[in-house]
Amino acid sequence: MYIGFDISQTGSGKTGCGYFAHAMIKAMLAIAPQHRYALYPSFGDFFFDAKMPVLNPYSGEHVNYGPRHLTRETARAFWNQPELEVALGHPDIIHANNFWTPVQIVSGRLIYTLYDVGFTVNPDWTTEVNRIGCFDGIFRSSVAADWVVAISEYSREHYLRLFPHIPSDRVRVVYPCSRFDDSTQQGSPPTAVKRFGTGEFWLSVGTIEPRKNQRLLALAYARYLEAGGRPIPLVLAGGKGWLMEDFQEYLAKLGISDRVILTGYVSDNELIWLYRNCYASLYPSVFEGFGLPVLEGMQFGAPTLSSNATSMPEAAGDAAMLLTPHDPDVWTQAMLDLASDQGKRHQLALAARARAKHFSWERSAASVLAIYEEAMRSPKRASMNQTMSHMGDPLVENVG
Repeated sequence: MYIGFDISQTGSGKTGCGYFAHAMIKAMLAIAPQHRYALYPSFGDFFFDAKMPVLNPYSGEHVNYGPRHLTRETARAFWNQPELEVALGHPDIIHANNFWTPVQIVSGRLIYTLYDVGFTVNPDWTTEVNRIGCFDGIFRSSVAADWVVAISEYSREHYLRLFPHIPSDRVRVVYPCSRFDDSTQQGSPPTAVKRFGTGEFWLSVGTIEPRKNQRLLALAYARYLEAGGRPIPLVLAGGKGWLMEDFQEYLAKLGISDRVILTGYVSDNELIWLYRNCYASLYPSVFEGFGLPVLEGMQFGAPTLSSNATSMPEAAGDAAMLLTPHDPDVWTQAMLDLASDQGKRHQLALAARARAKHFSWERSAASVLAIYEEAMRSPKRASMNQTMSHMGDPLVENVG
């Protein structure tokens, strides 16, 4: 097969979507090097990183980079041209990974990675520009994608509720896995926490933004301290997102500014150390497509308290304490209980490592390659839609 694969978000500042694409293409190149691969450092006009592909580690006998664009405007012109397939060299597969979707693919099979549809749930979780861009891409996928790869059962079911016109058998779940290849790595501490030893801090990993629910966690932590909980700091590891500009002021009002450490964006090596050495990993997110920090913390034996919402129980299984993300007192009590119970903490650490072993990039990549092969054997959705339209299907006529 000739596989075109979107790596546009896999640059040095990558987050969840970029980590998925990065690990997936690495695994596919490892298990199926016989295919031809074109890796696209830009893909569409919604997300753009002018530094791509300067630091990308992908190589192989049959691997080449697709067109690189130095500005968003040139990328927009390229990816929206009518003869896109000709410009790309007629790949058999075009796999979109950054929410944007081409709609002019006539012969190749378009595969779309579905992360989540959280932006349709609460407008306060993101900016208007991001919400509109994400919805535009995901709606276009519902019309144009031949196959959708969902990263959780929850995301799959949510997508099908929103877009019932896409055949459900063409939306498949392939779980992401940890970005880390070696579970024995020790890592190194970020500068902000070098003075702390093993078990001397609580940890929460994630971009600082409303959906990740750091406000509730901060309130729960403040109440934990008021209740006499062990006075170890709360470390928030993640870059600045959006709509949380007053977070430092919020911490000050709670009286815990000197107890909460904001590391900012951390390297993989630093994150490994944080997972390995925290007293417990706390993940109170309100909404996730999967909840990768839950799984990655478990890989390094982090005892885990996780939200029980949306997809996160799929990541955590029965290896974490699952809590509602809407009641700070529940989190306060769970932290108090765990802080005073070393036996429970040890049990959670063992369960976490066992749970993480259920996930494998090799298996996930094999599943995606099998979808590619099935897609090549199957008719394009466009031809299916035309057939149904001729039969008088009103829904297909409306969306096509």
